[in-house]
Amino acid sequence: MKNILLLLMLVVIGNTAAQDTIMQLWPKDKIPNHLKSLEKEVHEQNEILRISKVQVPTIEVYLPSKRDATGEAVLIFPGGGYGILAYDWEGTDIAKFLNSNGIAGIVVKYRLPSDVSQTDKKYVPLIDAQRAVRLVRANAEQFNVDSDKIGIIGFSAGGHLASTLGTHFNEKVYEPIDGIDDESARPDFMALGYPVISFGEVTHLGSKNNLIGEKPTIDMVEYFSNEKQVTEQTPPTFLLHASDDTAVPVENSLLFYKAVKDKGVSATMHIYPKGGHGFGLGLHDEHLKDWGDRMIDWIVSLR
Repeated sequence: MKNILLLLMLVVIGNTAAQDTIMQLWPKDKIPNHLKSLEKEVHEQNEILRISKVQVPTIEVYLPSKRDATGEAVLIFPGGGYGILAYDWEGTDIAKFLNSNGIAGIVVKYRLPSDVSQTDKKYVPLIDAQRAVRLVRANAEQFNVDSDKIGIIGFSAGGHLASTLGTHFNEKVYEPIDGIDDESARPDFMALGYPVISFGEVTHLGSKNNLIGEKPTIDMVEYFSNEKQVTEQTPPTFLLHASDDTAVPVENSLLFYKAVKDKGVSATMHIYPKGGHGFGLGLHDEHLKDWGDRMIDWIVSLR
């Protein structure tokens, strides 16, 4: 009996130690562009966890052991066409991979555009993305990371959000609400996995329509075509894509690579002949499964 009780105690202690921190991005009742509604957050678990209709955006923080920690952190923006978040496939799985390399992985559960629960929905994902970087930077000491080693990674539409953040980090898209908003929203480095970049001819129509509507103005198309928004201050960039991606054409990554190169921004690009779209870590593909290691090599090169 004593052995059983001891085992149960060890399990409880182990689970408690393994718990990761979930933090709300905003104080209660101070979420920018939020409307009170009957809309509820939805979680659907099949092969992957799909989250939609996010009402309370959060960060979920996965930290490596202090002995292994490199001081770097990467905020992760899962994809899903601005309609859902592929939360484990392109979120928590990526965080755990980063942890295995000593890097803090921080999954951002950002709000998806909604006509029901938001005002001016096109800016809402960017609002949450800016706040997420500021929140991590404000808590850098608590997370055992260096405030100047905070990067981002996004996949598909999450890649569009990441590239939007990387090119619009200085723009005031919400009113500051506390001291956290005094922090810089600029990522120190940026990785983009099969990203939606352009809202022009090579766009992913679902992502574009969900964010800015089916009849956007020319100015809005230009604003969210991030290959046109690159400056010398855009963070060093890692790009990953497959040539046979029929959902988000590889030209999106090619356009962004050329744009950052033309501005003198350091960039690395890996284009694979096969892989399609949404391959995540690509662990079941002999050619794709090492892309994460290539990204880690790139992060190391920035030190």
